[in-house]
Amino acid sequence: MKLMTALVNVALGVSLHQENNQRQYEAERSKGLGRQATDKLEALLEKRRELQEQQKEIENMMNAIFKGVFVHRYRDVVPEIRAICMEELGTWMRSYADSFLTDGYLKYIGWTLHDKQREVRLQCVKALQGLYCRRDMAAHMELFTSRFKTRMVSMVLDKEPDVAVEVVKMLTLMLENMEEALTEEDCQSVYPVVYVSSRALASSAGLFLYRRLLNPQREAGRERSRDGDNRTFFRLLLAFFLESELHEHAAYLVDSLWDCAGTRLRDWETISALLLEESPTEGLVDQQEKALVEILAASVIQAAEGQPPVGRGPAKRPSARERKAQVEERTRLTHCLVPALPQLLAKFSADDEKAALLLEVLRCFDLSIYCTGRLEKHLELLLGQLQEVVQKHTGQAVLEAASHALHVLCNPELALHGRGDLVRSRLVDQLADKFHQEVAELLQASSLDEEEVYSMAATLKRIAVLFNAHDLTPWQLFEPCAQLLQRAVDMGEVPPQVLVPAITCLHFHILWELSRLPSTDVPQGQLQSLKTRVTSFCSLCQSCLSDMDAGVREQAFVVLSDLLLVFGPQLPQDGREGLAPLVLLPDAGLQSQLAAFLMDHVFHHTYSQEELSATEDGENRIEELHQRRVLLAGFCKLIVYNVLELSAASDVFKHYAKFYSDYGDIIKETLNCTRQMDRQEWARTLLLSLQQLMTELLLQQGPEIRATESFQEIRDLARRFSLLFSLHQLRNRPALFSMHKEGIQFAFQEPAGPGLGLPPLNLPFLEVLSEFSPRLLRPDKALLLAYLEKMCQERQWLALRDAPWPSLVAYRNSLQPQEEGGSVSSRSTAPRPRPPPGSAAKRPRVDGEAGAEPWGTLCPWGLRHPQHRAGPCGAGEAGPALSLAGGTLARGWDQSEAPQSTARVTTGQGAERRQRCRHLCRSQTVLRRGGTRCGDRNGVWGQGWGSRRGMGCGAGDTAQGQG
Repeated sequence: MKLMTALVNVALGVSLHQENNQRQYEAERSKGLGRQATDKLEALLEKRRELQEQQKEIENMMNAIFKGVFVHRYRDVVPEIRAICMEELGTWMRSYADSFLTDGYLKYIGWTLHDKQREVRLQCVKALQGLYCRRDMAAHMELFTSRFKTRMVSMVLDKEPDVAVEVVKMLTLMLENMEEALTEEDCQSVYPVVYVSSRALASSAGLFLYRRLLNPQREAGRERSRDGDNRTFFRLLLAFFLESELHEHAAYLVDSLWDCAGTRLRDWETISALLLEESPTEGLVDQQEKALVEILAASVIQAAEGQPPVGRGPAKRPSARERKAQVEERTRLTHCLVPALPQLLAKFSADDEKAALLLEVLRCFDLSIYCTGRLEKHLELLLGQLQEVVQKHTGQAVLEAASHALHVLCNPELALHGRGDLVRSRLVDQLADKFHQEVAELLQASSLDEEEVYSMAATLKRIAVLFNAHDLTPWQLFEPCAQLLQRAVDMGEVPPQVLVPAITCLHFHILWELSRLPSTDVPQGQLQSLKTRVTSFCSLCQSCLSDMDAGVREQAFVVLSDLLLVFGPQLPQDGREGLAPLVLLPDAGLQSQLAAFLMDHVFHHTYSQEELSATEDGENRIEELHQRRVLLAGFCKLIVYNVLELSAASDVFKHYAKFYSDYGDIIKETLNCTRQMDRQEWARTLLLSLQQLMTELLLQQGPEIRATESFQEIRDLARRFSLLFSLHQLRNRPALFSMHKEGIQFAFQEPAGPGLGLPPLNLPFLEVLSEFSPRLLRPDKALLLAYLEKMCQERQWLALRDAPWPSLVAYRNSLQPQEEGGSVSSRSTAPRPRPPPGSAAKRPRVDGEAGAEPWGTLCPWGLRHPQHRAGPCGAGEAGPALSLAGGTLARGWDQSEAPQSTARVTTGQGAERRQRCRHLCRSQTVLRRGGTRCGDRNGVWGQGWGSRRGMGCGAGDTAQGQG
């Protein structure tokens, strides 16, 4: 291909010479008859003929190479060769368009767009980019474009993001240089890509969208709008965002357009002016206002933080220049929006969604400008609107945004924090006074009407949200909330909408009290008071776990999990030894109640993806699933941080396979964390999970369970658990061995049935246990096999190899040692008789085999040395060893290959052979079958061994030739 490229460059040079020659000839011909130089004309004609011959010769060579090499190699089985072919073909077309930019050559690129390999498709797209970037070349590709446009547009959804990025860039070039090539339907396939998770792909799609729809100057000759280009841009953007109905979050659309239209998106004056317009003809409708407020908030956050939205790539660390630009942008947006923000809040304070978005903008301000820029008037207006928003709304999102904004304004490091503290104190005073009054009325009245219940619930919601970010303990809200909770537990007369925020307030009150305690020299009175409150509150939450309302139950479980974690065994660590009396450990009753809650409300049902998408309330299903994941994560944290015993995790682990789609990531992370804590106890917990499932199945379906689907599910779960023992085999060895031993005991612990010869009820558990057998080491298998035989003998059953029970046979077979070919060896169960000592055809024996004798010591390669404890190679740990005595065959020999004659060796021959073998042992090389002979032709060493590193042998000098 490179040779072809060189020829193309030569042909291009010849073509340029031809053009120069033609211009010189025409110039000479244009002269008058008296001024023409005949010799020069003849020389130019001769030069033209030479150049034409050279051009023809080069083209013949290029055609030969193309047809002889390219036509066959562009379909080569090696993807790299196919990619090179497409890359070079694109180079030829760009360099020498007159010859190569034809449909006869373009078709190869079109065909290869369907290639399965990423790099080949990528080179095809890049080659087309080089052609579509020039309008003169694009004009010659109309037929190709019409033929392969469908494929090119579909590649926007290529599974490889980098290929899709280049495809969108290519379509953008087509949009610029071939205006009529892409129809509106084609463009509709590109627009949704602005919402994908890949930022590079979304940004390239954002450029396409901007060039196609959002550029105010895209129409030639369009009169300039009196609103200005930016007003037109925002109106076009709102029309696309609302009419397409592709996504609900404008942050991803803003991020996609940030690189190509960031200057327009940072025009916050125009956005504010559009939002504050009151004209019925030029103003925005409610839906447009909401979308524009969301775009405003997203652009402000993008400019101030410089990070993409959640889910679109990892957060990047800005450079010094980027940090400086962010500070400048923060200052500029603060100056732009400080006067407008109170007006916007005053206009949209009745709409909780718009108010929440506008309050999010406040955290991006440089708040010191309020003082340095003499903007205190706008600060007072802002604080007044903030207080009005809290008093007007009860929604969780808008209250959290207001609480966070108030927390920012009350920062002690700011010069203006005194004004924020004053507003906060007034607001909390009003809420606290109203709450105390309502609690007194509720405790005295026998019943409440709906208005009173709604008023108390709204007050408690506001207090609970403020409690999250602000310390409200000076207002003494613990006692009235505790009275509400106690009344609900005793009499059940408190509505759930009041009870849930009351539990939240009590939770935050305890956490704020704990944060105010010093690390050392803690007053005992404060410790005792907090201990009493924590104990009583946990007792009340435990009672609420059985409440009829789902919201109360879940909130009590979440709060109880958090408190047990905060006041767990790690509380007095890291220099906080004085807080040791506050440690709270759950008793057995609470642990069992927490586990039962999981069984009843988390592991009760699972929804498939089809069910979630098919049901009308699919969003509610997803929200319920999210809430259940929160509950499960809270329980798993208690296990990971040693608040609950590790055995409590069995209630979670046994649902690993069944609920894998819903909670698989949480349970898997818990498995990994608990494995690092205590491997022995962790393996015992896995075994306990399987035993619980086995016991439940026996209680439900009786002893005949081997053919049931539930039993196969238990085996599948065991197979998943066995994968966790794949790594660090030596570290997992004791735990895995103990797991098998306890599993055998569980299988045999139940007495046999009433009939003679019936297996124990738990015996099918051995099949579940066999899923872990491949992770055992060979010596452990032998020990477990012996232990299994011992268990059978203690119960006076049949011999192990004669047992008729399939589960026992399956487990026994899983413990059999595997040969190199993968077949199960039967040496340990059916040993062969030992050949006579004088036989020269003894077979090799494996350690642990019946009849094998310890003889010498093992060298590191498994051979025994008869003469010394450490052979010439040195003795070491070894796997299965082979004893070679009196002509015994070495590893790899078949019994049929053994020599049948006993050849006696003289002392001199033995000494010579010993010298040779010692030389081989020093070099750590032994000869294998098929190589050079070791010993003489008639010796008992058999045929020669070829060289293999890492083995050695020892030689004796006896007449029998031991070795």
